[in-house]
Amino acid sequence: MLKNIEQFGHLFAGPLISSAGYTPAIATAAIEVDRAAAIAFGRLFISNPDLVSRIQTHIPLNAYDRKTFYGGDALMDTPTI
Repeated sequence: MLKNIEQFGHLFAGPLISSAGYTPAIATAAIEVDRAAAIAFGRLFISNPDLVSRIQTHIPLNAYDRKTFYGGDALMDTPTI
């Protein structure tokens, strides 16, 4: 994850939004050491529509299931807090 930033950061001088498998802890570390201006969560958001609340309250995250991405009722039946 931090290698993403090292690979592409020199190509763009503006604020960098990074993504690619970050956990909340690794995302926090990347922000704290100025490796990115923001972190984008994809898979974690699909499986945790309440991701922000879960991170803020330290509630475990739902595991993601790629078979449910972008189809069916995946977002409708994902457990929320």
